Amino acid sequence: MIIFPAIDLKGGQVVRLAEGDMDRATIYGDDPAAQALIFAEAGAEHLHVVDLDGSFAGESRNREAVEAIVKAFPGYVQLGGGIRDAKAVEGWFNLGVARVVMGSAALKNPDFVRDMAREWENGIVVAVDAKDGMVATEGWAEVSDVPVTDLARRFEDAGVASLLFTDIGRDGLLKGVNIEATVDLARRVDIPVIASGGVKGLDDIHILSLHAHEGIEGVITGRALYEGRLDLAAAIAMGRKAEGRA
Repeated sequence: MIIFPAIDLKGGQVVRLAEGDMDRATIYGDDPAAQALIFAEAGAEHLHVVDLDGSFAGESRNREAVEAIVKAFPGYVQLGGGIRDAKAVEGWFNLGVARVVMGSAALKNPDFVRDMAREWENGIVVAVDAKDGMVATEGWAEVSDVPVTDLARRFEDAGVASLLFTDIGRDGLLKGVNIEATVDLARRVDIPVIASGGVKGLDDIHILSLHAHEGIEGVITGRALYEGRLDLAAAIAMGRKAEGRA
């Protein structure tokens, strides 16, 4: 089970939001590349980066910071935030990003996302962001009338690498991952699921690792790392044990 430390970017700074609210941002640093190196030194081989400004703008707003992260981090960088056209997708892959995360586009232009998944094999991750079981888009500013499972199933035969499932109501609040909803989604679809939102400590990692064999590919964690509630090296070790059990 992969542990993805998260670097969320707002105005070039490393931040974490509470429930996706841009007005509730906590700043953790002003050198994203240095933060990426800290995670690498703790043993991270994967990194989850989000251009928060881009999520709302619909196009990249933190390109310089992302480029610095990709250059500094020796592992795989997964990037999301405002990536909604083929030129943007191609540009990030050419820069060295390993996976591109698409959320709003998956709901509003699913055929485009399918095309990208076919063109960039194992490179497209579909973000399934949930509020009360319904899909949220546009940086979580809008909530649709589409159930999470329905959206996920639209991509089962599309060749997407993974589904990134986030319970918005828990994101950045250290309330604990919504284990039940995450595992339920993994059981209902044939695509690996990455858990996100609310990780508060090693217990969340342990419980998710017990379900790795049911399709939980990994977990994203941010605030718990920045506030010292979760030891990254210990979490990575636990994730590797889950791989052995799977």
